[in-house]
Amino acid sequence: MTAQGNGAGASALAELTDLAEAMTEGWPGWAQASVTLGIAVGVALLVHTVGFWIAARWAARTKFEGDEAVVRRMRAPMLLLLPLLGVLAVRPGLPLPEGPDEALRRMLAVLTIVAATWATVRLIGAIAVAVMRKHRVDVPDNLEARRVHTQLRVIARILSFVVVIVGASAILMTFPSVRQLGASLLASAGIAGLVIGLAAQRVLGNFIAGLQIALTGPIHLDDVVVIDGEWGRIEEVTTTYVVVRIWDERRLIVPLSRIIEQPFQNWTRRTSQVLGTAFVHADYSVPVQRVREELERIARESPLWDGRLAKLQVTDAKDRTLELRALVSAGDASKAWDLRCEVRERLIDFIRREFPHCLPRVRTEISGEPGASAAAAAGAA
Repeated sequence: MTAQGNGAGASALAELTDLAEAMTEGWPGWAQASVTLGIAVGVALLVHTVGFWIAARWAARTKFEGDEAVVRRMRAPMLLLLPLLGVLAVRPGLPLPEGPDEALRRMLAVLTIVAATWATVRLIGAIAVAVMRKHRVDVPDNLEARRVHTQLRVIARILSFVVVIVGASAILMTFPSVRQLGASLLASAGIAGLVIGLAAQRVLGNFIAGLQIALTGPIHLDDVVVIDGEWGRIEEVTTTYVVVRIWDERRLIVPLSRIIEQPFQNWTRRTSQVLGTAFVHADYSVPVQRVREELERIARESPLWDGRLAKLQVTDAKDRTLELRALVSAGDASKAWDLRCEVRERLIDFIRREFPHCLPRVRTEISGEPGASAAAAAGAA
Protein backbone atom coordinates (compact mmCIF):
# COMPACT_ATOMS: atom_id res chain seq x y z
CA MET A 1 0.00 0.00 0.00
CA THR A 2 2.89 2.35 0.72
CA ALA A 3 4.45 1.69 -2.66
CA GLN A 4 1.12 2.32 -4.36
CA GLY A 5 0.72 5.56 -2.39
CA ASN A 6 4.21 6.72 -3.33
CA GLY A 7 3.57 5.85 -6.96
CA ALA A 8 0.30 7.77 -6.94
CA GLY A 9 2.02 10.76 -5.33
CA ALA A 10 4.83 10.72 -7.89
CA SER A 11 2.31 10.45 -10.71
CA ALA A 12 0.31 13.38 -9.36
CA LEU A 13 3.45 15.50 -9.05
CA ALA A 14 4.48 14.60 -12.60
CA GLU A 15 1.05 15.63 -13.89
CA LEU A 16 1.34 18.86 -11.89
CA THR A 17 4.73 19.62 -13.46
CA ASP A 18 3.42 18.87 -16.96
CA LEU A 19 0.40 21.11 -16.32
CA ALA A 20 2.63 23.97 -15.19
CA GLU A 21 4.89 23.55 -18.23
CA ALA A 22 1.88 23.57 -20.55
CA MET A 23 0.49 26.71 -18.90
CA THR A 24 3.82 28.56 -19.11
CA GLU A 25 4.99 27.35 -22.53
CA GLY A 26 7.07 30.05 -24.16
CA TRP A 27 7.68 31.92 -20.91
CA PRO A 28 11.17 32.65 -19.58
CA GLY A 29 12.73 29.95 -17.41
CA TRP A 30 12.48 31.94 -14.18
CA ALA A 31 8.78 32.59 -14.83
CA GLN A 32 8.06 28.91 -15.49
CA ALA A 33 9.94 27.98 -12.29
CA SER A 34 8.01 30.57 -10.27
CA VAL A 35 4.65 29.30 -11.48
CA THR A 36 5.58 25.67 -10.85
CA LEU A 37 6.83 26.50 -7.36
CA GLY A 38 3.71 28.53 -6.63
CA ILE A 39 1.42 25.67 -7.70
CA ALA A 40 3.43 23.17 -5.60
CA VAL A 41 3.27 25.40 -2.53
CA GLY A 42 -0.43 26.07 -3.08
CA VAL A 43 -1.26 22.38 -3.38
CA ALA A 44 0.79 21.63 -0.23
CA LEU A 45 -1.02 24.35 1.72
CA LEU A 46 -4.36 23.00 0.50
CA VAL A 47 -3.40 19.49 1.61
CA HIS A 48 -2.32 20.89 4.98
CA THR A 49 -5.56 22.82 5.48
CA VAL A 50 -7.87 19.98 4.45
CA GLY A 51 -5.86 17.31 6.23
CA PHE A 52 -5.70 19.10 9.55
CA TRP A 53 -9.35 20.15 9.31
CA ILE A 54 -10.31 16.50 8.97
CA ALA A 55 -7.90 15.50 11.75
CA ALA A 56 -9.27 18.19 14.09
CA ARG A 57 -12.88 17.12 13.41
CA TRP A 58 -11.97 13.49 14.06
CA ALA A 59 -10.07 14.34 17.26
CA ALA A 60 -12.97 16.43 18.56
CA ARG A 61 -15.33 13.47 18.25
CA THR A 62 -13.19 11.13 20.31
CA LYS A 63 -13.33 11.03 24.11
CA PHE A 64 -9.55 11.02 24.45
CA GLU A 65 -8.01 14.49 24.74
CA GLY A 66 -4.51 13.40 23.72
CA ASP A 67 -5.22 13.26 19.98
CA GLU A 68 -6.30 16.91 20.04
CA ALA A 69 -2.93 17.77 21.59
CA VAL A 70 -1.15 15.90 18.79
CA VAL A 71 -3.10 17.72 16.09
CA ARG A 72 -2.57 21.11 17.75
CA ARG A 73 1.17 20.64 18.20
CA MET A 74 1.83 19.28 14.71
CA ARG A 75 -0.09 21.97 12.81
CA ALA A 76 2.69 24.60 12.77
CA PRO A 77 5.69 22.41 11.81
CA MET A 78 3.72 20.64 9.08
CA LEU A 79 2.76 24.05 7.70
CA LEU A 80 6.45 24.50 6.95
CA LEU A 81 7.37 20.91 6.08
CA LEU A 82 4.63 20.13 3.52
CA PRO A 83 5.38 23.09 1.19
CA LEU A 84 9.08 22.25 1.35
CA LEU A 85 8.36 18.66 0.38
CA GLY A 86 6.21 19.90 -2.50
CA VAL A 87 9.01 22.16 -3.74
CA LEU A 88 11.55 19.34 -3.39
CA ALA A 89 9.32 17.11 -5.50
CA VAL A 90 9.05 19.56 -8.43
CA ARG A 91 12.59 21.00 -8.27
CA PRO A 92 14.20 18.45 -10.63
CA GLY A 93 11.85 19.55 -13.41
CA LEU A 94 12.41 23.29 -13.01
CA PRO A 95 14.07 25.05 -15.99
CA LEU A 96 16.81 26.71 -13.90
CA PRO A 97 20.50 27.25 -14.66
CA GLU A 98 23.00 25.09 -12.82
CA GLY A 99 24.07 27.76 -10.32
CA PRO A 100 20.61 28.85 -9.10
CA ASP A 101 19.44 25.22 -9.15
CA GLU A 102 22.32 24.17 -6.87
CA ALA A 103 21.65 27.09 -4.50
CA LEU A 104 17.95 26.20 -4.40
CA ARG A 105 18.76 22.54 -3.76
CA ARG A 106 21.06 23.35 -0.84
CA MET A 107 18.62 25.86 0.66
CA LEU A 108 15.76 23.36 0.40
CA ALA A 109 17.90 20.67 2.01
CA VAL A 110 18.72 22.88 4.99
CA LEU A 111 15.14 24.11 5.42
CA THR A 112 13.75 20.59 5.11
CA ILE A 113 16.11 19.30 7.81
CA VAL A 114 15.11 22.20 10.06
CA ALA A 115 11.40 21.56 9.45
CA ALA A 116 11.77 17.80 9.92
CA THR A 117 13.71 18.33 13.17
CA TRP A 118 11.08 20.75 14.42
CA ALA A 119 8.27 18.38 13.49
CA THR A 120 10.01 15.42 15.16
CA VAL A 121 10.57 17.36 18.40
CA ARG A 122 6.94 18.51 18.42
CA LEU A 123 5.78 14.96 17.70
CA ILE A 124 7.79 13.60 20.63
CA GLY A 125 6.26 16.24 22.89
CA ALA A 126 2.78 15.58 21.51
CA ILE A 127 3.04 11.85 22.14
CA ALA A 128 4.30 12.50 25.68
CA VAL A 129 1.39 14.87 26.36
CA ALA A 130 -1.10 12.40 24.87
CA VAL A 131 0.13 9.61 27.13
CA MET A 132 0.23 11.89 30.19
CA ARG A 133 -3.39 12.90 29.56
CA LYS A 134 -4.34 9.25 30.15
CA HIS A 135 -2.68 9.33 33.59
CA ARG A 136 -4.26 12.06 35.70
CA VAL A 137 -2.37 13.43 38.69
CA ASP A 138 -5.36 15.30 40.17
CA VAL A 139 -6.69 12.15 41.86
CA PRO A 140 -6.05 10.93 45.43
CA ASP A 141 -4.01 7.87 44.41
CA ASN A 142 -1.73 9.35 41.75
CA LEU A 143 1.52 7.47 42.41
CA GLU A 144 1.46 5.59 39.09
CA ALA A 145 0.49 8.76 37.20
CA ARG A 146 3.36 10.72 38.75
CA ARG A 147 5.78 7.94 37.85
CA VAL A 148 4.60 7.97 34.22
CA HIS A 149 4.76 11.78 34.02
CA THR A 150 8.31 11.83 35.37
CA GLN A 151 9.58 9.16 33.00
CA LEU A 152 7.89 10.70 29.97
CA ARG A 153 9.18 14.20 30.69
CA VAL A 154 12.77 13.04 31.10
CA ILE A 155 12.72 10.66 28.12
CA ALA A 156 10.99 13.22 25.87
CA ARG A 157 13.60 15.87 26.69
CA ILE A 158 16.46 13.47 26.10
CA LEU A 159 15.01 12.33 22.77
CA SER A 160 14.38 15.92 21.72
CA PHE A 161 17.97 16.81 22.58
CA VAL A 162 19.25 13.89 20.51
CA VAL A 163 17.01 14.85 17.57
CA VAL A 164 18.26 18.44 17.64
CA ILE A 165 21.89 17.27 17.70
CA VAL A 166 21.27 14.91 14.78
CA GLY A 167 19.47 17.66 12.85
CA ALA A 168 22.28 20.16 13.44
CA SER A 169 24.83 17.57 12.33
CA ALA A 170 22.82 16.83 9.19
CA ILE A 171 22.69 20.54 8.34
CA LEU A 172 26.44 20.89 8.75
CA MET A 173 27.06 17.85 6.58
CA THR A 174 25.23 19.49 3.67
CA PHE A 175 28.21 21.83 3.25
CA PRO A 176 31.27 20.21 1.64
CA SER A 177 33.73 22.45 3.48
CA VAL A 178 32.30 21.39 6.82
CA ARG A 179 32.50 17.73 5.84
CA GLN A 180 36.21 18.12 5.05
CA LEU A 181 36.77 19.95 8.31
CA GLY A 182 34.98 17.19 10.18
CA ALA A 183 37.14 14.53 8.50
CA SER A 184 40.33 16.36 9.47
CA LEU A 185 39.12 16.77 13.03
CA LEU A 186 38.24 13.08 13.31
CA ALA A 187 41.77 12.18 12.18
CA SER A 188 43.27 13.96 15.20
CA ALA A 189 40.43 13.60 17.70
CA GLY A 190 42.24 11.38 20.22
CA ILE A 191 43.58 14.03 22.59
CA ALA A 192 40.73 16.45 21.86
CA GLY A 193 38.17 13.75 22.68
CA LEU A 194 39.91 13.02 25.97
CA VAL A 195 39.94 16.71 26.92
CA ILE A 196 36.30 17.19 25.96
CA GLY A 197 35.32 14.03 27.82
CA LEU A 198 37.00 15.25 31.01
CA ALA A 199 35.47 18.72 30.66
CA ALA A 200 31.99 17.32 30.05
CA GLN A 201 32.18 14.66 32.73
CA ARG A 202 29.62 16.31 34.99
CA VAL A 203 27.29 17.10 32.10
CA LEU A 204 27.42 13.52 30.85
CA GLY A 205 27.01 12.28 34.42
CA ASN A 206 23.81 14.29 34.82
CA PHE A 207 22.63 13.07 31.42
CA ILE A 208 23.12 9.44 32.40
CA ALA A 209 21.60 10.12 35.82
CA GLY A 210 18.51 11.43 34.03
CA LEU A 211 18.19 8.11 32.21
CA GLN A 212 18.57 6.24 35.51
CA ILE A 213 15.87 8.35 37.15
CA ALA A 214 13.53 7.81 34.21
CA LEU A 215 14.04 4.04 34.27
CA THR A 216 14.33 3.28 38.00
CA GLY A 217 12.09 6.06 39.37
CA PRO A 218 13.68 7.07 42.72
CA ILE A 219 11.70 10.31 42.45
CA HIS A 220 8.52 11.35 40.67
CA LEU A 221 6.86 14.66 40.05
CA ASP A 222 5.11 16.02 43.16
CA ASP A 223 7.01 13.64 45.45
CA VAL A 224 7.62 14.95 48.98
CA VAL A 225 11.35 14.87 49.66
CA VAL A 226 13.85 16.09 52.23
CA ILE A 227 17.18 17.09 50.65
CA ASP A 228 19.93 18.77 52.66
CA GLY A 229 17.45 19.33 55.46
CA GLU A 230 14.96 21.13 53.19
CA TRP A 231 11.40 19.77 52.98
CA GLY A 232 9.64 20.26 49.67
CA ARG A 233 8.00 18.74 46.60
CA ILE A 234 9.51 17.78 43.25
CA GLU A 235 8.27 20.51 40.92
CA GLU A 236 10.27 19.86 37.75
CA VAL A 237 12.67 17.23 36.40
CA THR A 238 14.93 18.34 33.54
CA THR A 239 17.74 16.53 31.74
CA THR A 240 20.37 17.93 34.14
CA TYR A 241 18.70 19.01 37.40
CA VAL A 242 15.64 18.72 39.64
CA VAL A 243 13.66 21.68 40.97
CA VAL A 244 12.34 21.20 44.52
CA ARG A 245 9.61 23.60 45.65
CA ILE A 246 10.30 24.18 49.34
CA TRP A 247 7.42 24.76 51.75
CA ASP A 248 8.18 28.52 52.01
CA GLU A 249 8.00 28.95 48.18
CA ARG A 250 11.76 28.88 47.67
CA ARG A 251 13.23 26.66 44.94
CA LEU A 252 16.08 24.23 45.54
CA ILE A 253 18.02 23.28 42.39
CA VAL A 254 19.57 19.82 42.73
CA PRO A 255 21.77 18.19 40.04
CA LEU A 256 20.54 14.80 38.90
CA SER A 257 23.85 13.22 39.87
CA ARG A 258 23.20 14.35 43.45
CA ILE A 259 19.91 12.44 43.45
CA ILE A 260 21.61 9.24 42.26
CA GLU A 261 24.81 9.40 44.30
CA GLN A 262 23.74 10.75 47.69
CA PRO A 263 20.95 9.68 50.07
CA PHE A 264 17.80 11.73 50.56
CA GLN A 265 14.35 11.20 52.03
CA ASN A 266 11.37 10.46 49.80
CA TRP A 267 8.16 10.50 51.82
CA THR A 268 5.94 9.41 48.92
CA ARG A 269 8.07 6.70 47.27
CA ARG A 270 5.37 4.02 47.48
CA THR A 271 2.42 5.85 48.99
CA SER A 272 1.59 9.37 50.10
CA GLN A 273 0.36 8.23 53.54
CA VAL A 274 2.62 9.33 56.40
CA LEU A 275 2.69 9.35 60.19
CA GLY A 276 3.02 12.56 62.16
CA THR A 277 4.16 13.11 65.75
CA ALA A 278 3.29 15.81 68.27
CA PHE A 279 5.14 16.03 71.59
CA VAL A 280 3.57 17.49 74.75
CA HIS A 281 5.32 17.86 78.11
CA ALA A 282 3.26 17.60 81.29
CA ASP A 283 3.70 17.12 85.02
CA TYR A 284 4.10 13.64 86.53
CA SER A 285 0.59 13.88 87.95
CA VAL A 286 -1.07 14.07 84.52
CA PRO A 287 -3.73 11.32 83.93
CA VAL A 288 -2.24 9.72 80.81
CA GLN A 289 -5.30 7.61 80.01
CA ARG A 290 -7.56 10.68 79.94
CA VAL A 291 -5.14 12.45 77.60
CA ARG A 292 -5.05 9.32 75.40
CA GLU A 293 -8.85 9.31 75.16
CA GLU A 294 -8.82 12.99 74.28
CA LEU A 295 -6.34 12.34 71.48
CA GLU A 296 -8.62 9.70 69.98
CA ARG A 297 -11.55 12.11 70.15
CA ILE A 298 -9.52 14.90 68.49
CA ALA A 299 -8.46 12.54 65.68
CA ARG A 300 -12.03 11.38 65.02
CA GLU A 301 -13.27 14.97 64.77
CA SER A 302 -10.48 16.16 62.49
CA PRO A 303 -11.04 15.96 58.69
CA LEU A 304 -7.25 15.67 58.29
CA TRP A 305 -7.08 12.23 59.96
CA ASP A 306 -7.24 9.24 57.61
CA GLY A 307 -8.49 6.80 60.26
CA ARG A 308 -5.43 4.55 60.39
CA LEU A 309 -3.63 5.46 63.62
CA ALA A 310 -4.06 7.70 66.66
CA LYS A 311 -1.89 6.67 69.59
CA LEU A 312 -0.49 8.35 72.71
CA GLN A 313 2.60 7.04 74.52
CA VAL A 314 4.89 8.23 77.29
CA THR A 315 8.21 8.25 75.46
CA ASP A 316 10.40 9.81 78.13
CA ALA A 317 10.43 10.68 81.83
CA LYS A 318 12.60 13.72 82.40
CA ASP A 319 13.64 15.13 85.76
CA ARG A 320 10.68 17.53 85.86
CA THR A 321 8.14 16.43 83.21
CA LEU A 322 6.77 13.50 81.27
CA GLU A 323 7.15 13.51 77.50
CA LEU A 324 3.91 12.48 75.77
CA ARG A 325 4.10 11.55 72.10
CA ALA A 326 0.93 11.69 70.02
CA LEU A 327 1.29 9.59 66.85
CA VAL A 328 -1.34 10.23 64.15
CA SER A 329 -1.70 9.31 60.49
CA ALA A 330 -2.73 11.38 57.47
CA GLY A 331 -3.20 10.96 53.75
CA ASP A 332 -0.19 13.05 52.74
CA ALA A 333 2.61 15.14 54.21
CA SER A 334 0.76 18.46 54.07
CA LYS A 335 -2.25 17.08 55.95
CA ALA A 336 0.08 15.37 58.43
CA TRP A 337 1.77 18.68 59.24
CA ASP A 338 -1.55 20.47 59.83
CA LEU A 339 -2.84 17.53 61.86
CA ARG A 340 0.24 17.55 64.08
CA CYS A 341 -0.23 21.24 64.82
CA GLU A 342 -3.93 20.74 65.55
CA VAL A 343 -3.28 17.81 67.90
CA ARG A 344 -0.57 19.69 69.78
CA GLU A 345 -2.73 22.79 70.24
CA ARG A 346 -5.83 20.90 71.35
CA LEU A 347 -3.99 18.61 73.76
CA ILE A 348 -2.31 21.57 75.46
CA ASP A 349 -5.67 23.32 75.67
CA PHE A 350 -7.25 20.16 77.12
CA ILE A 351 -4.62 19.81 79.87
CA ARG A 352 -4.75 23.52 80.67
CA ARG A 353 -8.54 23.45 80.89
CA GLU A 354 -9.18 20.11 82.62
CA PHE A 355 -5.97 19.55 84.59
CA PRO A 356 -4.24 22.91 85.07
CA HIS A 357 -2.17 21.52 87.94
CA CYS A 358 -0.61 19.04 85.49
CA LEU A 359 1.10 21.69 83.40
CA PRO A 360 4.90 21.68 83.69
CA ARG A 361 6.01 23.38 86.91
CA VAL A 362 9.06 23.67 89.17
CA ARG A 363 8.83 22.27 92.72
CA THR A 364 10.98 23.49 95.65
CA GLU A 365 11.08 21.53 98.89
CA ILE A 366 12.41 23.08 102.17
CA SER A 367 13.28 20.48 104.81
CA GLY A 368 13.91 20.98 108.59
CA GLU A 369 11.92 21.82 111.79
CA PRO A 370 9.55 24.78 111.74
CA GLY A 371 11.23 27.95 113.00
CA ALA A 372 14.74 26.52 112.75
CA SER A 373 15.65 28.75 109.84
CA ALA A 374 14.39 31.87 111.63
CA ALA A 375 16.30 31.04 114.84
CA ALA A 376 19.48 30.41 112.91
CA ALA A 377 19.09 33.70 111.14
CA ALA A 378 18.53 35.55 114.49
CA GLY A 379 21.61 33.92 116.03
CA ALA A 380 23.72 34.92 113.10
CA ALA A 381 22.56 38.49 113.53
